[in-house]
Amino acid sequence: MSETPAENRLPTGNEKRKAVRAMFDVIAPRYDLLNRLLTFRLDVRWRRLLVKTLDLPPQSQLADLACGTGDFCRELAGKGHLAFGFDLSMGMLQAARCPRSSLVQADVLALPLEDACVDGVTCGFALRNLVDIPALFEEVARIVRPGGRVGLLEIAEPSNRLLRYGHGVYFSRVVPFVGGLISNREAYRYLPRSAAYLPSANELRSFLESTGFTDIRHQRLSGGIAQIITATRKRITVHKSQ
Repeated sequence: MSETPAENRLPTGNEKRKAVRAMFDVIAPRYDLLNRLLTFRLDVRWRRLLVKTLDLPPQSQLADLACGTGDFCRELAGKGHLAFGFDLSMGMLQAARCPRSSLVQADVLALPLEDACVDGVTCGFALRNLVDIPALFEEVARIVRPGGRVGLLEIAEPSNRLLRYGHGVYFSRVVPFVGGLISNREAYRYLPRSAAYLPSANELRSFLESTGFTDIRHQRLSGGIAQIITATRKRITVHKSQ
C-alpha cells in the first residue's frame, strides 16, 4: 500500500493544534474578505439564520467558540445578546471587528468559564479544526445552563450527485486558487481537505445526545453546501418527596 504524500497528509493531535493556530494567524487579515467572496456572502445569511433559530430571549449570555474575527459575536450583539468570543488564534482576535473586552484567547476544549454559566453557545465552521470534537461537546455541556441552547454552523456535502460534483470542484480547485491570489494558497488548500475531519450529521447528533442535549435539529442550507445543527441542554428534573 502506497503512503500518503507528506504535503497531502492531514495533521493530528498537538501537531494539528499548532498548525491550525499558525495558519489562522497568517490568514486573519483577509479572512473575512475571502469568506464573503468564496460564499458569495451566503455565510452572512447562514449566521443570521442560526441566531434566529436559537430563539433565545434578549440579553441572553452566549459564548462563541472558535470565534475567529467575531462574526457571530457581532450578529448576536445586534440581536440584543451579550456575546463573548473565544479563539486560540491571536491573529484572528486582533483582526476582529468587535470590542476587545468581549474576546478571549483560549483553547475551546478547556474554557476559562464556570459550570452552567451561559445561556447558549455558537460555533461556526470550526469543528474540523479541533483536535478532539467529542471533548468540545463535553465542554459545551459543562458551560451551558439547563434549558440553554447550542447552535453549530458547518460545511456540508450536497446529497444531489450533480450539485455534489460541482461543489467538489469549486471547493477543491476554485477555493485554493482564489485563496492563493488574495491570501495564502497552502492554507486554502488545507481548508477544503480538512472536511475529512468533520463527523457526519448522525455522529454529531450522537455526541450531543451523549452529553445531555435534546431537541436536536439538523437543517441543510443552500442546496446542502452548509448545515445548521441546534440542540437544547436538558433540564434537571427534581422529584418532590411524598
